[in-house]
Amino acid sequence: MNNYLIPANSKKSQLILGFFTGVDLILFGSGVGLTLILLLTIQSANMGVMLLILAPALITGFLVMPIPNYHNVLQFIVNLYTYFTERRRYYWKGWCHNGEE
Repeated sequence: MNNYLIPANSKKSQLILGFFTGVDLILFGSGVGLTLILLLTIQSANMGVMLLILAPALITGFLVMPIPNYHNVLQFIVNLYTYFTERRRYYWKGWCHNGEE
């Protein structure tokens, strides 16, 4: 018998730490870096201001968070946007289609 075993997580080996691409880490790093700069420059005891200062790290962390069936939340949002903005009329080009009208 010819049984082939294909590992389910074969794409994970191409990712950094098994979850992130280089773009994900750059995006998250820039959000955390901006948050650190804001924390060092803005002195405030107000809770609303502190949430605004922490917003870049929280938002980018949410975007690169892995979710099932998609790479991460950012990929899901891109796929959702593409689905709603692209053409939805599909033309049949099956095995019996010869390309002539």
